[in-house]
Amino acid sequence: LPIDEEKRNRIRNQEFGFVFQFHYLLPEFSAIENIILPGLIRGESESRLRQRAEELLNDLRLMGRKDAKPYRLSGGEQQRVAVARSLINQPEIVFMDEPTGNLDPRHSEEMIDMVLQQKQKHQLAIVMVTHSHEIARKADRHLTLRQGKLFPAS
Repeated sequence: LPIDEEKRNRIRNQEFGFVFQFHYLLPEFSAIENIILPGLIRGESESRLRQRAEELLNDLRLMGRKDAKPYRLSGGEQQRVAVARSLINQPEIVFMDEPTGNLDPRHSEEMIDMVLQQKQKHQLAIVMVTHSHEIARKADRHLTLRQGKLFPAS
């Protein structure tokens, strides 16, 4: 059965988290404000969201940067804020599209390790698109997309 747009938006906001190759942070808001925004849209209390956001910031080694605007953050820090934002509503599934595509190899590995720690801590399912074989090998399961079809990775 098709679902209406309002229900689709609610599911997207509450059940899924999204991290894109480019972080899409709102420049006028601080890191913590960017993180709590999806929770505010959901209707949660700001104090509860800030508490959860601070825990995520701490886990992602960003607590000292919580009040910084995006232009004051490095690319890796911006992407970690995007990861925290994807987790604020405690989704069941997080979709990631090349989340380390704009990071150097060292920062990519750090970022993926932090993401995997969050996966364990919050019992998440993560669906990630990556061109990196090193990152793909860290997954519980990985598939290869060739000519529009998915195949078990070899």
